[in-house]
Amino acid sequence: MGLVYVNGSVAYGGKRVRVSFLVDSCATYTVLKKAVWAELGLKPMRESEFILADGTVIKRALSEALIELPGYGEYHSPVVLGEEEDENMLGAVTLEIFGLVLDPFKRELRPIRSLMKLLAAKL
Repeated sequence: MGLVYVNGSVAYGGKRVRVSFLVDSCATYTVLKKAVWAELGLKPMRESEFILADGTVIKRALSEALIELPGYGEYHSPVVLGEEEDENMLGAVTLEIFGLVLDPFKRELRPIRSLMKLLAAKL
């Protein structure tokens, strides 16, 4: 396989920062490096625990920001306020908000084939 990066931007409070995101469809939330969220002035809204690949449990604050992915628009998304050692990552919740999925073979994002079931009212 390989690593997949996409360029985008994050906005909050009239400020915008360009970001290169590592796409991690197994991560729940999008993570922002401390330098990014601090520049935007994001404030913690709540705290959550996360389990790393090695089983370590860490705590990080969560906030919300406007994320833009060129060609796909911009949407509000929850974001993890990362520490110095964290990387900018695009997680599953943000991908779903955008209606996107990672194609690991082509190493690109593509629209989700959304499914919906309608209930027919028969009496």
